[in-house]
Amino acid sequence: MHIHAADGLSIGGMDVGAQVQRYSRKGFAWGRWLRQRVRASEIFFILIAILIGMGAGLLTVVQGVVAWAIQHILFGIPNDVRLSGAPPFGLWQLAVLPLGGIVLAVFTWGVRARKRALIDVVEANALHGGRMGMIDSLIVSGQTLLSNGFGASVGLEAAYAQMGGVLASRAGRWLSLRRGDVRTLVGAGAGAAIAAAFGAPLAGAFYAFEIVIGAYTPAAIAPVAAASLAGAQVAQRLGAVPYIVTVNPGPAIHTAGYLIYAGLGLACALIGIGIMRAVAAVESVSRAWLPHWSRPFIGGCLLVPVAMISPQVLSAGHSALHIDMLGSVPIDFLIMILAAKSLASILSLGLGFRGGLFFASLFLGTLAGHLYSLGGAWLMGHPVLDPGNAAMVGMAALATAVVGGPITMAMLVLGATGNFSLTGAVLAASLVSSTIVRETFGYSFSTWRLHLRGETIKSARDVGWVKTLTAGRMMRGEVKTAPRDMTVSEFRRRFPLGASSRVALVDGEGRYAGIVTPAIIFAEGVAADAPVEKFAHSADAALRPDMHIGEIMTRFDAAESDELVILDGERRILGILTETFVRRRYADELEKAQRELFGES
Repeated sequence: MHIHAADGLSIGGMDVGAQVQRYSRKGFAWGRWLRQRVRASEIFFILIAILIGMGAGLLTVVQGVVAWAIQHILFGIPNDVRLSGAPPFGLWQLAVLPLGGIVLAVFTWGVRARKRALIDVVEANALHGGRMGMIDSLIVSGQTLLSNGFGASVGLEAAYAQMGGVLASRAGRWLSLRRGDVRTLVGAGAGAAIAAAFGAPLAGAFYAFEIVIGAYTPAAIAPVAAASLAGAQVAQRLGAVPYIVTVNPGPAIHTAGYLIYAGLGLACALIGIGIMRAVAAVESVSRAWLPHWSRPFIGGCLLVPVAMISPQVLSAGHSALHIDMLGSVPIDFLIMILAAKSLASILSLGLGFRGGLFFASLFLGTLAGHLYSLGGAWLMGHPVLDPGNAAMVGMAALATAVVGGPITMAMLVLGATGNFSLTGAVLAASLVSSTIVRETFGYSFSTWRLHLRGETIKSARDVGWVKTLTAGRMMRGEVKTAPRDMTVSEFRRRFPLGASSRVALVDGEGRYAGIVTPAIIFAEGVAADAPVEKFAHSADAALRPDMHIGEIMTRFDAAESDELVILDGERRILGILTETFVRRRYADELEKAQRELFGES
């Protein structure tokens, strides 16, 4: 090897800079080739989805280990025991909860570079075409890991889905994929993370379809299913234990059982709505009355007496679910844990801890189902439902009420039991629960929290393109104007019939005063000396440049006008839109979105 430094670094007679440029060109050419293949070939797209699923599975395992390690260090529990299955804690051990609130507040203050709300995976797919920020996602994951690790009653599924989704989003952007393909990859990444956590590829795939993508589409089936299988396999190979282990199937369910379980679905829907509204109420009151930094600390303090009832209310509740579902538990204990866990989840989420209600709703559902079966036996004087079956049905029905996704929960139960008869009862109860929630409440927990922030989405279905079609982007800028005090005769001289289809009136300072249709001015019987303002319409109906197409069509319906002007903050005219153009543009964009949804673009 020869190294020369006189005229620049060279190795073996070749300039290093030239080598770097050559490899850079090769890398760029290879990247361009890969982008073209992924955009043009479904096989390459599926291969990318598999790689993302593997990455999502790995990230899920890593995050789970981090949260587990924090809990075991802080609470001093043995390695083979989970927090919710530990023996009762003393007051000093439970001081970890308010300490966790302080740590979370400091972490949030230290990383809050942006004042806007962090974008989660559902919002990203619904409003932003699957575009997610890595910094936002790391913050969400960090907050969730701290909240769960310090014992707050929240699950890790939000962090799992977030990191799986952002991995897919970044890959989609690097590959310059279409909007619909990026959304599919984000769903695949999030679904793979859930599949890895629960060891259930089918549940992960349907989670992607129902919760993250918002629809079942032929183009998405193969990549989403492949990613979910890859995520579950990676977690299994790394030795991760599924959150819901296989349970023994109960007895077959007959027609009367389906009807009885429909009542359980109704009860779970009411419980789910109550919990979601309570979280929102606590959050609203605490934001109004407490300093932002103090909310997690106060929440941790309030959790201490609840946790003294039983450690089962701590963390997500993995061990507690198995203990209460597989063991013989007194009815008064079940009632107490149902109330305490609900309260702990409400306080944790309402007072600033980060996480979700996914696993908490599964745990609460098993308690509700078990109580339902015991209550039926007490009323009838003999057992009516198998407690194990009832617990699994309740688990799925309450999770459907809170998280959404009845097929997701049915696949989760099928994977855990292998009982097709039970899965039918789960579907019946879950569909009843889902219908009641949609009819009386309208949201899942994730979309409900977005609704409280002012968004109007009710699922992850792509409506982001609606937000981008604003009046300012669609308007025609050239608008003929005339003074509002002009007479009919002057108007006829300046705007001959056929020269313009509409004229906007303005006052002496250039402010909008209505729209005049020339054909009306030229009609028979119109006095030549009459003020043209007399024939103006829509003086009080106008558009703002930031209004999106949905709001624009609503305004047209309310104004009952064929055209509306766009005004700035001082009521000066920026442009004009016609209803015909707006509705044609909406139809074109809707057709385009449908083509992308079914992979026909």
